[in-house]
Amino acid sequence: MRRAYITAKYIVLGLVVASLFACSSPLVTQYANEKPNLDLSEYFNGTIDAYGIFTDRSGEVKKRFTVLLVAQWKVVDGKKVGTLDESFEYSDGTKQKRIWTLTETAPGKYIGRADDVVGDALGESAGNALNWAYTLALPVDGTIYHVQFNDWMYLVTSKVMLNKAKMSKFGIDLGEVTLSFYKR
Repeated sequence: MRRAYITAKYIVLGLVVASLFACSSPLVTQYANEKPNLDLSEYFNGTIDAYGIFTDRSGEVKKRFTVLLVAQWKVVDGKKVGTLDESFEYSDGTKQKRIWTLTETAPGKYIGRADDVVGDALGESAGNALNWAYTLALPVDGTIYHVQFNDWMYLVTSKVMLNKAKMSKFGIDLGEVTLSFYKR
């Protein structure tokens, strides 16, 4: 009886570990050799148009939106600091504004801050990819929810970038945001 209990315990433990590996994300370093090389201060500089959708966990499109992004960078205390001023317009007519301050803390490492981001957004880039992890204070029907984002950006050409962000709460998948950026 005890042997069956121990065997069952190890089987359950093995399944838990396997499920954790199955849910893991790729590492940004996997994209180190991909071209074109993404330099945030180069791509996010000037005016950029973005077009996006939010899909729920079943894949149904719940919102469509456009973004006008105006960005500029400067050097502060020897570090590159960028301001990304985003103006969102949703298909239902609502509008939203988010202003990011991005600081390159080391080559390929970034900290991002915005009024509706809880704490710091942490970013890492390699090759043509950037991965952000952050918590967003998301208003839904008069209530603010703290939602985690796992945000991936991929530079396709010098003018086009694709963005896919998974949203979750307590580890439960809520949906995805998909964006295409076009640099003017």
